Amino acid sequence: MTARSISEILPQDFAYVILTFIYSYVLLMYLGINVGKARKKYNVKYPQMYSDKENVFNCIQRAHQNTLEVYPGWLIFQLIAGLAFPISASVLGVIWVTSRFSYAHGYYTGDPQKRMRGTYGYIGLLGVLILSITAALQLLHIV
Repeated sequence: MTARSISEILPQDFAYVILTFIYSYVLLMYLGINVGKARKKYNVKYPQMYSDKENVFNCIQRAHQNTLEVYPGWLIFQLIAGLAFPISASVLGVIWVTSRFSYAHGYYTGDPQKRMRGTYGYIGLLGVLILSITAALQLLHIV
């Protein structure tokens, strides 16, 4: 048995999906670093998740935490959609990841309503969900 090249296993355009995953990792690191900086600034010690005094810290923490809560589902749908529709999934993935930066920066103001600046991310999330459903239906020969 000979080793197969990755290009024999995955569609060439899947490279864009991989780059989208890397972009999402940059997002997670950025959000995590910001929580660390806010811990120092607002003197919130581990293992406290939130502060009783500093609402801005809580908003910074929630922006990171909420992204982590949604991330596993997005990863699964991004992978499935990316295998079947790599270019479309990558565009939708970039929309979702970019929206999480907007979401975080809105939240960082200390006004939780401003997190809604990232609402456009649902285009990316629902898009990869729909593409994943389409891929499943194609495999079942339903569409």
